[in-house]
Amino acid sequence: MTHSDTSRAALAEEFLRQAVYRSRAAQAFTTAVEKGRATQALDGNCGLGQRAAIVLDLDERGRELFERLWSEHADLDHVHGVMKSWIERQDALDRKRNHFLKAFRGEHGFDRTRYTAEQTAAFDAGLARVNEEEDRLRRAAAEQLIAQS
Repeated sequence: MTHSDTSRAALAEEFLRQAVYRSRAAQAFTTAVEKGRATQALDGNCGLGQRAAIVLDLDERGRELFERLWSEHADLDHVHGVMKSWIERQDALDRKRNHFLKAFRGEHGFDRTRYTAEQTAAFDAGLARVNEEEDRLRRAAAEQLIAQS
């Protein structure tokens, strides 16, 4: 991959992050309205609501990245398809992370200062696994995003 390709892939990753941020704002609002904050903690919900909110319109930063990635022509069906797929995948990864945290804290408590060295290592390793998977899959989605342009 050339420097130009690497830079473009990094822009595509940032574009996908922006798509998630935009969708998360809608998701947070919908979740708060539908359930209320008090009931979320009681019903076993990890705080993300029932499903990912898919928002394909772009905020200012998203439009800026779009213009940098596609200076002339973009296949909007392809872009929207990759965005939708990534938003859903990111939602699943965030749920996976939240469920890991909830289970780990349920077993070992919330106060990390009380964790043993082994518990701290297990906590860090568990988060690292999810984060590495997220990084790998976001890179793949970014490559897919720019592959047809």
